[in-house]
Amino acid sequence: MIDYGVHPVLGVRIAAVDYACAVKKIVAHAKEGEPYAVTALAVHGVMTGFLDSVHQRRLNGLDLVVPDGQPVRWGLSLLHKISLPDRVYGPELTLRLMNAAAEEQLPVFLYGSTEKTIKLLAERLCEKYPGLIIAGMEPSKFRRLTAIEQQEVVAQIKASGAKMVLVGLGCPRQETWVYEYRNKLPMPLIAVGAAFDFHAGLLPQAPTWMQKRGLEWLFRMIQEPKRLWRRYLFLNPLYLFNLFAERLGMKRIPVLMPEHNEKEESYG
Repeated sequence: MIDYGVHPVLGVRIAAVDYACAVKKIVAHAKEGEPYAVTALAVHGVMTGFLDSVHQRRLNGLDLVVPDGQPVRWGLSLLHKISLPDRVYGPELTLRLMNAAAEEQLPVFLYGSTEKTIKLLAERLCEKYPGLIIAGMEPSKFRRLTAIEQQEVVAQIKASGAKMVLVGLGCPRQETWVYEYRNKLPMPLIAVGAAFDFHAGLLPQAPTWMQKRGLEWLFRMIQEPKRLWRRYLFLNPLYLFNLFAERLGMKRIPVLMPEHNEKEESYG
């Protein structure tokens, strides 16, 4: 089990941990019924925080931000000389968490994506992990929620008996949701993004050799070029440029922490 602490990569505080440590932390808070906000960030997630100071404050207000992408893991090595054996990939973290949830009998709530996706996801997870309890499901409304709707979401999740929530709203909305609901729900909230579509069988995952070499972005761009080409062809070079600029001392990037006057996005 590895825990080398929290270190900034382009202003975003990344936890230098492995899968075992991340699962242990999340399960411990689930058992205790304590709030715990978690996300797994790849380059796109880190750059969203780097380019948006308000969102960076949200990210740095989460309890556990793990290095989802290989380039984020490399960033920890380049800037802080921290060598992790692997990234903590959101879809893989999801499966390890569901295995632990089944073993520990910790009910799980699925929030986000479409009704079709979360139904398929629930079926496949329960097939893979007999004994897993899906306490409830709620698809995204793909819009901002009213104050009453937010209260209804909180009441629904609490009434379900869930001990943790998997959130699949896409980056950066899922991180914003986890940040905004952290103090409203007494349980871990884990933003896992594309894991919903992957494990529901609706999107293929990149081959292992591409994942290990940090080329998952290329595979995904080929799969969804219209949606993703701007994200990867603009953000990836910008990430590398700023990473090396910070390493060489050409740029000093501040680490911004949460303020208490942010306007809620209320996306659901």
